[in-house]
Amino acid sequence: MRKLLAATLGVLSAVGGFVDIGDLVAASQAGARFGMAHAWVLLLGVVGICAYAEMAGRVAAVSGRAVFDLVRERLGPRVALLNLVASYLVTVLTLAAELGGVGLALQLASGLSYLLWVPVAAAAVWLVLWRMRFQLMERVFGLAGLALVGFAVALFWLPTDWAALGRSAVHGGAAGQGWGAYWFVAVALFASTVSPYEVFFFSSGGVEEQWSAADLADARSSVLIGFPVGGFLALSLIATAAVVYHPGGTSPDSLAQVAQPAVLAFGAAGLAVAALAFFAVTFGAALETGLSAAYAAAQYFGWQWGKWVSPREAARFHSVLLVSVLLGMLVLLTTVNPVTLTEYMLILSAVVLPLTYLPILIVANDRTYLGDRVNGPLANLLGVVFLLVIVVASVAAVPLAVVTGMGR
Repeated sequence: MRKLLAATLGVLSAVGGFVDIGDLVAASQAGARFGMAHAWVLLLGVVGICAYAEMAGRVAAVSGRAVFDLVRERLGPRVALLNLVASYLVTVLTLAAELGGVGLALQLASGLSYLLWVPVAAAAVWLVLWRMRFQLMERVFGLAGLALVGFAVALFWLPTDWAALGRSAVHGGAAGQGWGAYWFVAVALFASTVSPYEVFFFSSGGVEEQWSAADLADARSSVLIGFPVGGFLALSLIATAAVVYHPGGTSPDSLAQVAQPAVLAFGAAGLAVAALAFFAVTFGAALETGLSAAYAAAQYFGWQWGKWVSPREAARFHSVLLVSVLLGMLVLLTTVNPVTLTEYMLILSAVVLPLTYLPILIVANDRTYLGDRVNGPLANLLGVVFLLVIVVASVAAVPLAVVTGMGR
């Protein structure tokens, strides 16, 4: 019974932890501008992240080592250094965007400027990372993120034309806004679904929780059930934005506007649910991105690492963690708009995606680390097809951003 409860909580944590600031921004803008025409992008991203997260979790469970820990050993220090620099830059920018999301969520709840909340959010993130146990941290914010279910429920209170939503998903297109903007939004939404930090965090988290081959079934359940249901929550953001904003041709440019469908459906209670959900998913993602930045650096240089290791025993790991949080805070204190920062972060994430996913595919096929638990034919087929999609998105991201003026 205890093992079943732990597995269930792991799945629910994966559900609540799937959505972050990138999904809030990209999903709501996709729905507002193009209706349900990008639902296929979300489906593709969920399938891909499931395939690669399963590989990363399997590597951690069988080898007892995180994926990034093996990248330098398997691919050499030069390739791994390029991977490290790219992933650290994107992860810190993502951390900054998540801290901005926390500030915006608190602004939504209190009315005070998000800039006043940013230092508080950064201090709180550091305190939780320092004092809260890994498993508890993951579950508290993952479960709180399930408040996003409120957006799915809101569809039944809003004047939703279900037939029109279905038609826009199957027959949707550029909706008069141009195919360049359509594909720009597609790339941004795709990048939000397969953020690089997610697989590194999942793999390193498996080592933190001391997974073994006996835990493979639970790890797969978290991935194959939790992530798709999390994708459903992101789909509900697209759908509610499509219902509220698409008919008028407007697009949300703040978290307050992203929350509007819940407010229209439930009034003050909807605002409270949205504020809680936004806070939980962005704060939880800030924890994950902060840890991911420190994981990558420590694993590359061979330092002692782990949230379970005291700062005295893993001083360099905890120092990188603290510096990463401070850098994220400083980026926001330049007064850059967190939503704008998120949009640029998503494009940069798309550019570096191959550097994250190719090494995972290579390591997951290495019998030195996995023995007879290397990828099977289906896993390799999904991995290769998805990698090709990633390369296309990576190549197209910057030209689309330039040609469309960031999708405007």
